[in-house]
Amino acid sequence: MNENVRVSGLALIAGSLGVVVTLMLHPTERGLFDPAQVESVTRTMIAVHSLALVSLPLWFIGARGLSRRVGSDSWLGELGFVIYGFALAAMMNAVVIDGLATPGLARAIVNATPDKVVGWEIAFNHNVLLDQAFMSVFLVASSVAIGLWSLAIVRRGALARALGIFGCLLGAGTVIGQFTGCLKQYPHIFVMVLIGQAIWFFSAGVQLYRSKTA
Repeated sequence: MNENVRVSGLALIAGSLGVVVTLMLHPTERGLFDPAQVESVTRTMIAVHSLALVSLPLWFIGARGLSRRVGSDSWLGELGFVIYGFALAAMMNAVVIDGLATPGLARAIVNATPDKVVGWEIAFNHNVLLDQAFMSVFLVASSVAIGLWSLAIVRRGALARALGIFGCLLGAGTVIGQFTGCLKQYPHIFVMVLIGQAIWFFSAGVQLYRSKTA
């Protein structure tokens, strides 16, 4: 059991690093519709989002071990795991839409004849709306899961209570920010939330890896 906990910790660490690298290397839309740059930009988008897709199952594996560790005798851990699985499904859709579908649409817009550009732009805008919708689901669901795990940590002390307090604040703040529209109005806050989640999971992973009891 202790070995499984350590593996879960490593999975959380690796998944968190993968997400942070994805955010760091994620290209902007600048050059996405420039015929001279579209190929290099889209190749970068595919590469970084492929890394994100690899990171998601690592987070899922780690979340399973985390749930058992912090809530082995509580419904909080299991409920957090179920909700987080739902969140990762939404995130997978968002990553595929943004990182694998967008490049094809961008190429189509760049290469389209004038009479077909508008149609491809409509498809691109629809793609953006779908991406944002799935990301909103992920942010709320993952924040609720982190909040439940953090509450279990604070109550039981299975991991450092400082991690639990940070998770409670991060989860509650993200949900409030999402429903008040702050995350959509200020995109940099959205990035900060994802980095905050990566830091939380990385810290939890380190503590799981160092665990001597399960």
